[in-house]
Amino acid sequence: MSATAIQHIFLDKQHPAVWRALNGLGLKVRDAAEDAGIDRKTIELLYVRISQINGCAYCLDMHVEDAVKAGESPQRLAVLPAWRETGLFTEKERAALALAESVTELPDYRTRELEEANARDHLSAEEFSVVSWLAITINAFNRVSITSHHPVRRER
Repeated sequence: MSATAIQHIFLDKQHPAVWRALNGLGLKVRDAAEDAGIDRKTIELLYVRISQINGCAYCLDMHVEDAVKAGESPQRLAVLPAWRETGLFTEKERAALALAESVTELPDYRTRELEEANARDHLSAEEFSVVSWLAITINAFNRVSITSHHPVRRER
């Protein structure tokens, strides 16, 4: 069978109960993040950054739009892949971004220890935990969308 004839299987459609459970987890984690004082704009910023790392077009399309709705600026979204090179992000945002990247990429032990220590300097234990959970859940969503080949539809 040629590659163009392959019928993609949407994991969310194949097992809707599992998809609903993942969505429920995502909502619980987002609520916990908001309860911990992480605002919606920062949540969406983290979702965008992790989706950039994973190359998930579907999640990028969704979360860039959500970030803009939450008040994120086009400038900050444009430079997000190079956030370490700018002064546009607060120390707390920088700590959250570094921690989320570490959870996503799982670098070597020494690098993880350094990133976690830096994050602990700027995030409470509760914030550290929810940023980690945000990264874990968006990574799962990215993998479902990438594996399913969820399409990005053109705006009408």
